[in-house]
Amino acid sequence: MVGVSTVDPLQGDFPEVIEEYLEHGVMKCIAFNRRGTLLAAGCSDGSCVIWDFETRGIAKELKDKECSAAITSVCWSKYGHRILVSAADKSLTLWDVVSGEKITRTTLQQTSLQARLHPGSSTPSLCLACPLSSAPMIVDLDTGNTTVLPVSIPDAGAGAAPPPKNKFSDVTPSFTPTAACFNKSGDVVYVGNSKGEVLLVDYKSAQVRAMVPTSGGAVIKNIVFCRNGQYLLTNSNDRTIRIYENLLLSKDGLKALDELSEATEGQDDVEKLKAVGLKCLTLFREFQDSITKMHWKAPCFSGDGEWVIGGSASKGEHKIYIWDRGGHLVKILEGPKEALIDLAWHPVHPIIVSVSLTGLVYIWAKDYTENWSAFAPDFKELEENEEYVEREDEFDLIPETEKAKEINANEDDEVDIVTVEKDSAFSDSDMSQDELCFLPAIPSPDMAEQQEKCIESSSKLVDSNNSGSPLSEEGEPNGGAMNHASSPLEEDAGVARLKRKRRPSEKGMELQAEKVRKPLKSSARSSKLKNKSLVDEDTSNGFNGDDVSDEYH
Repeated sequence: MVGVSTVDPLQGDFPEVIEEYLEHGVMKCIAFNRRGTLLAAGCSDGSCVIWDFETRGIAKELKDKECSAAITSVCWSKYGHRILVSAADKSLTLWDVVSGEKITRTTLQQTSLQARLHPGSSTPSLCLACPLSSAPMIVDLDTGNTTVLPVSIPDAGAGAAPPPKNKFSDVTPSFTPTAACFNKSGDVVYVGNSKGEVLLVDYKSAQVRAMVPTSGGAVIKNIVFCRNGQYLLTNSNDRTIRIYENLLLSKDGLKALDELSEATEGQDDVEKLKAVGLKCLTLFREFQDSITKMHWKAPCFSGDGEWVIGGSASKGEHKIYIWDRGGHLVKILEGPKEALIDLAWHPVHPIIVSVSLTGLVYIWAKDYTENWSAFAPDFKELEENEEYVEREDEFDLIPETEKAKEINANEDDEVDIVTVEKDSAFSDSDMSQDELCFLPAIPSPDMAEQQEKCIESSSKLVDSNNSGSPLSEEGEPNGGAMNHASSPLEEDAGVARLKRKRRPSEKGMELQAEKVRKPLKSSARSSKLKNKSLVDEDTSNGFNGDDVSDEYH
């Protein structure tokens, strides 16, 4: 069983510890853009927050005044210019990421648990929605028309596709939540139904083109492709994650299905669909915990497809299981005592992002150890002291080794600083010059409450300065203890703080204190000199201290 076999965790390039967490309201679901530079998170108040994943700061917040219900899913378009948000109020909202403006809003008959934009277009208007208790559907976001997809073979046998419509009729039968996803090119929809079958559906004609039964026959809760489309993952109610190898890798999936269907003749419809399905998907691996037999939450692939992760669906448990594609359990990540509701693996780096029931987003990364040799190419770490013999030219201004390097270097060679190297994690078809990777930072305006507090504190500071409380030289013999409220420098600092709303650094405070101490010491010294001169003058006139006191008495 998979739960027993493990491999050495030191050999894997996968996350190990919680590096950081993100906090903004109560976040419910997450999604990376294709480059992993931006992270979108849907919140319980109906807003969608876009984080700059490089700086861990909020780059933009999308908020629809018409929507205050919790977000159920977020999805990026292919090149990151648009985001589709589904909410618990049955709405689908398409946003323009750069401008932050709402492009369109569509309301369905039921709440969509998941909505995915068509992957074949840079500015898609079609999406695949999986409602709570009805069959998956294709939604035209421009017109609001919907096309219901079949979830079983008898539905496909009816022939013609159901007419597009905005609302379901009252006689529509209820379904368990059905999982569905596009393939990489977006021409075929893979539907996982309640019978444990994976159906390959032509969404334009709403017909089933192939069918693959799973071994367990249990309800399929999740279905997702890896980035390159080579493997398909299903998560079923029998507590098993299954990996299928996709044999239908051509860009024109429908044409390949037609060829496979023509080659399979002389069988009835059901057997023919199964025969075609066997040539499209083949079972590769099965993952499960043989000891606890737990259900899995939000399973997915790593960016390169080499790793598979699944979250524990147990309440009060934040555990993430990591397997390699060969079926070995390599790591169990244990987080805080909070239930896990969503997972995402970074498209490029070994980073996992998880969402807890409390609304926090945890970032899991590798536990890197300090390696000082990385800071200097010729630095060598020693286990113990060694006798060092210096080179003959070690202290020369230009060592012989540097001279040799200069001779080998050709200064006439042109250096290319324009061409951008292609990332090996992306294929040529995934590259685009128009892709949105970063958002410009927009400083947030100052709040009125903060300005009022700042004005109040500054007025109090000015009042305390005008009160002119005396200095206490008895507390510190050297004049170090002083009241900064009576210092004119502090008045200037208070005005500057009011203008800039910025707290001075500790170094600046020390320098101000030093400047004030110097005139304080000089004034104390001059007062002592004056007292001494008065005493000398009195003694020269023939008076002493006792005579003066007797006169006044």
